[in-house]
Amino acid sequence: MASPEIEALSLALSRLPGLGPRSARRAVLHLLKRRESALAPLLSALAAVDERLATCSICGNVDTSDPCAICTDPRRDARSLCVVEEVADLWALDRARLFPGRFHVLGGRLSALEGVRPEDLGIDTLVRRISDGGIDEVVLAMNATLEGQTTAHYVAERIEAYPVRVTQLAHGLPVGGELDYLDEGTLAQALRARRPLASAT
Repeated sequence: MASPEIEALSLALSRLPGLGPRSARRAVLHLLKRRESALAPLLSALAAVDERLATCSICGNVDTSDPCAICTDPRRDARSLCVVEEVADLWALDRARLFPGRFHVLGGRLSALEGVRPEDLGIDTLVRRISDGGIDEVVLAMNATLEGQTTAHYVAERIEAYPVRVTQLAHGLPVGGELDYLDEGTLAQALRARRPLASAT
């Protein structure tokens, strides 16, 4: 039987996404076996993040500085703004290194069932950023869910009075996807977004 402290560590880890009680116990055993090479660096990294953690007052990103590294990067195109639901979405898009502009995190999506209203999200902050000028394009990069698309339409309506080009991520068939394994919503979106096939000649 493990000590109360080790059990508490296992319980804390089991609350993390993707880790159940068994996976958490395995992670704890790994950390305990490799105290110097795994546990000590993890504790040090957690303490450093906990001490310096900040939410960017401009875009809503989570970083160890405010404003965050993305907002202060002079190489970023300040005229392009990508709007996402959560910080995880920002990190995923930024990892791909395909978007050269800056970001805005809403902090969720509109949901009547969950009681999430427009005032609960960072939409007013987004509108203020756009009204300040200097932004030419707003990319709505919401998830391809009913709530995500509802949020995208609401945001588009809120900013339609401003002289910005509003675009949305394409949705449809994934590269390498087989039709037989795709859900009806994905297939429907792919059919609606169909485009002419370029001639090979």
